[in-house]
Amino acid sequence: MPVALILGVLDLVLIVHAAKTGRFSPWAYIILMIPVFGSLAYVAVELVPEWLGSYQGQKAKKRFVSSLDPQRRYRALTDELAMTDTIANREALAAECLALGKFDEAIHHYNEIIARPLGEEPVFFLGRARAEFGVGRPADTVATLDELRQRWPDYQSADGHLLYARALEEVGRTDEAIEEYKALAGYFPGAEARVRYGVLLDRLDRKAEARVVLTDLLTHMRRAPRHVRKAQAEWIGMAERAMRG
Repeated sequence: MPVALILGVLDLVLIVHAAKTGRFSPWAYIILMIPVFGSLAYVAVELVPEWLGSYQGQKAKKRFVSSLDPQRRYRALTDELAMTDTIANREALAAECLALGKFDEAIHHYNEIIARPLGEEPVFFLGRARAEFGVGRPADTVATLDELRQRWPDYQSADGHLLYARALEEVGRTDEAIEEYKALAGYFPGAEARVRYGVLLDRLDRKAEARVVLTDLLTHMRRAPRHVRKAQAEWIGMAERAMRG
C-alpha cells in the first residue's frame, strides 16, 4: 500500500476520533493543513497525555492548545460569566484578562468584585493593583496596595510586595522603592527583586552598593543548580549587563 494512502487513512482516522471526542476544532483543520506533522501533533498533545494520564503531558497539551488559540479560555470564561455572574466566575475571567494583557477589562472585573458584599478580600485588591500597573497607572497601584496594607496588615504576598516596590519606583519615590527592594531581597524567591534593587541603585549612581548587590546575586546563581539558572536566565542576564555598565 502506498505511503501516501496510509498517511491519508491515518489522517482520516484521527479526524474522526477528534470529532467523536469533541476536538474537531481546531484539530481537524491542523491535521488537514499540515500533513504528517498535524497528525503527529494530535497524537503527542491529545492522545499520549490521555493514555499516560501524565500531569506534565496535560500541561504540555494546555500550552500547545493555548498557543493555537490564546483567546479560547477567555471566551469560555466570558460565556460562563454571562450565564452565572458569581465572584468565582468573575475572578477567573479577571485573572485570564491579566494573563492576556486585557488590563482595562481586568480592572472592571475586580472593581465589580470589590463592590460586592463578599468581595472585599485582599487577593482581589492585589489583582486590581496588578491590572492598574499593567495599564500604566502606577500611582493607582500604590494607592490600591496602601489600602490593602491598611485593611489587612497581616496579609503577606511576595509578588504584591515586589509590585509595590516597582510602582513606587515608577512614580519617582525612589528612596521608598529602595527600602522595599532591600526588604524583598532577603526573602523573595528568585532573582528578580535583587536585580531590580541593584539596577535601581546603579541608576541612582550608587555604583558601589549596586555592585555589592549584583555581585552577591551572580555568585549565588553560579552555585545554583542548572535548572535554577535556566529559570532565572533573564534576570541573570540583566544583572550581568548592569555590572558591565
